Amino acid sequence: MRIHRFWSLPLLGAVIFSTACESDGPKKTASKPPAAAMAPTLTAAKSEPAPGTAPATQAPAPAPAEDQVANLIAKAEKEFQAGQANYSAGHLESAKDNFDHAFMTMLSSNLDVHSDERLENEFDKIVEAVHELELQALKAGDGFTEQQSEPAPIDEANEVTFPVDPNIKAQAAAEIKQTNSDLPLVMNDQIASFISYFSSHGKGQLANGMARSGRYREMISRVLKEQGVPQDLIYLAQAESGFHSLALSRAGARGMWQFMGSRAADYGLRRNWWVDDRQDPEKSTRAAARHLKDLYNQFGDWYLAMAAYNSGPGTVQHAVQRTGYADFWELYKRGVLPGETRNYVPIIIAITIMSKNPAQYGLDSVQLDPPLASDPVTISYPVDLRLVAECVDSSVDQLQELNPSLLRMTTPKDQSFVLHVPAGSKEKFEQEIASIPMEKRVLWRFHRVQPGDTLQTIARKYHVSSEAIAEANALPDDEVRAEAKLIIPVATGRTTKESATTDVGGYSKRSVAYKVRKGDTLSSIANDYGVPAEKIRKWNHLTGTAVKPGRVLHIYKPAAEETETASSTRTLSKRAAPELAQRTSRTSASGKKSTTAAKTPTHHTVKRGETLTSIASQYNLSVAELKKNNPAVAKLRAGDVLVIRR
Repeated sequence: MRIHRFWSLPLLGAVIFSTACESDGPKKTASKPPAAAMAPTLTAAKSEPAPGTAPATQAPAPAPAEDQVANLIAKAEKEFQAGQANYSAGHLESAKDNFDHAFMTMLSSNLDVHSDERLENEFDKIVEAVHELELQALKAGDGFTEQQSEPAPIDEANEVTFPVDPNIKAQAAAEIKQTNSDLPLVMNDQIASFISYFSSHGKGQLANGMARSGRYREMISRVLKEQGVPQDLIYLAQAESGFHSLALSRAGARGMWQFMGSRAADYGLRRNWWVDDRQDPEKSTRAAARHLKDLYNQFGDWYLAMAAYNSGPGTVQHAVQRTGYADFWELYKRGVLPGETRNYVPIIIAITIMSKNPAQYGLDSVQLDPPLASDPVTISYPVDLRLVAECVDSSVDQLQELNPSLLRMTTPKDQSFVLHVPAGSKEKFEQEIASIPMEKRVLWRFHRVQPGDTLQTIARKYHVSSEAIAEANALPDDEVRAEAKLIIPVATGRTTKESATTDVGGYSKRSVAYKVRKGDTLSSIANDYGVPAEKIRKWNHLTGTAVKPGRVLHIYKPAAEETETASSTRTLSKRAAPELAQRTSRTSASGKKSTTAAKTPTHHTVKRGETLTSIASQYNLSVAELKKNNPAVAKLRAGDVLVIRR
């Protein structure tokens, strides 16, 4: 049922982009909450008004069947209309609840929705309209909700004022002498205050950040080394974000290294509807290292570089010029830095001291998360992460974690993207995705066949025809094997017979699937279907002329060759004609053979010099009948096998 797919597809969300970088003003100010993007609107199909019901005069008497149908339709329609109103207004969660209730109202009643034409029409209308909402969302940016952000830990730490514990301060001062660090470490009341905080109220936050660091520590160490900056700058990321790639501060800084908007652009981090590189762990780490190195070259001091990273180089430069001191602690004492920046450097130093001496602070039991291992795959087409997950037998959550820069559940359109898939699954992904037409990779899905599944039940689940599934998978019959993975060609809405069979380019809008056999070449397949080999290469994104046996090719037949039979039934290669004949000769579910099956088929092997006309005449058939029985025939070749029904 299509509603399941709709609600697995998140609705169109707000586009949250910040428009400024680290301010060169005195402090970061909280930005206004971003306005939610208007959800795409849809004009609902008007249903017939439900017949009025006469007021009951005697309570126990059951309502007439006519009234039960009308009442059920009225209840479902009320929820459905409320859902459309909420969706159009951008109240997405409320809309979801309304649509769910509309479906449950119809499905949980004691009336079979297929028992009454009005019920069936109402049910189909809801299914189609909800699907249309999805399509509208797809057209308005592929309809994927932006990823949910995490609060940046630095905001919470900046709000605390903790008393200095003399014992903690003395212990930390002694530890500094034994601590190796490529940053200058000092001890004073400001740093001791934050050590006290992270030893008590903030200990959970610190421990969580330490654990998450394991996912990125190797990568960060490598990048910092490549950029020639201190390794212990890793603790700046821990202070800023706790190593959450989706961290978002109140001021709009985003990502593991908390870049503001235009500052990110200065260092090559792109931001658009699809992607925010501030959330890419490696790209943002490289940009942060370059930025910190530039700031150190400007100020000649790592503490001032950190302060400038927080509040902007202009703010720190102005404070230095105003006082004549190029020293962070002097600027701190003179109160010429923003309050947040005054706390920023002590927080980082406190975290550095504690992280490098975990046993002294009860942090030695923290287990680091394993590194995130992945295979990069460069793609240039949009693909839904749910389809990717199905290709590699992974979860959507894992794919999102490996690709945090993706703001939505799909990769970008019209631009290349390095998609990260679980380590060891690159080849599997490339093999699986090749069976899905490129233009369908944001819509189509895979389905793992479960015990008890039939082609018909699977088709009903996804609201597509069993013929479409069979065609997409080149199934020789209606049997499906448990644990098999089927391509589900999710429908994109109803089309007319004319629009479904022809397009302005002279080819069918509906592809047929052909499974490559041993001995096939691109040229021979092209000849079979009467289309240029270059077209098949383009439709299937082939880089060469070789085709491997077993691969499924999607081919769009010439519009002139399309017939009503070909558009409504599965079309197989003419080399599969014997299989087609065997299948159509089987007894139908009712125990009666179809009219077509009643004609005993024979087979004719084409000889050199024969034509459709000569063969049709030999068997007392018309050319049209011969073509109807062999819908894949476009151009005869010697050795081809034709089905003959008389």
